[in-house]
Amino acid sequence: MKPNIVWYDIPAIDLDRAIRFYSAVLAAPVLKDLVEGVPIGWLPTEDGQMMGCLCVVPGFKPSADGVMIYLGVNGRLQSAVAAVRENGGTVQSEIHSIGRHGFRAEVLDSEGNCLALHSMTAV
Repeated sequence: MKPNIVWYDIPAIDLDRAIRFYSAVLAAPVLKDLVEGVPIGWLPTEDGQMMGCLCVVPGFKPSADGVMIYLGVNGRLQSAVAAVRENGGTVQSEIHSIGRHGFRAEVLDSEGNCLALHSMTAV
């Protein structure tokens, strides 16, 4: 089954801070760019493709109250949660089982956005 999410934008206030945060949590470089005057950070997938970005756009503000996206950190959930704490994020809900769907931790990123880190294992 293919995912039905084809792209996502995550709002940032301080792009450099957000890039440091997501690079640490994903254990992969987030590349800074400028697209049609909009500063962005390209978020990589496990296979090196791009499926989303961080962006600084007037009126597009981080929120802990909106849609929760799950970022795959399969096999490194504990180190990803540690990276959240070390890079200006907050752990809202520690690693917990979501049944046959694996494990997740709910966090706020360095900008204040709510997201889940997902892995099929608790480590």
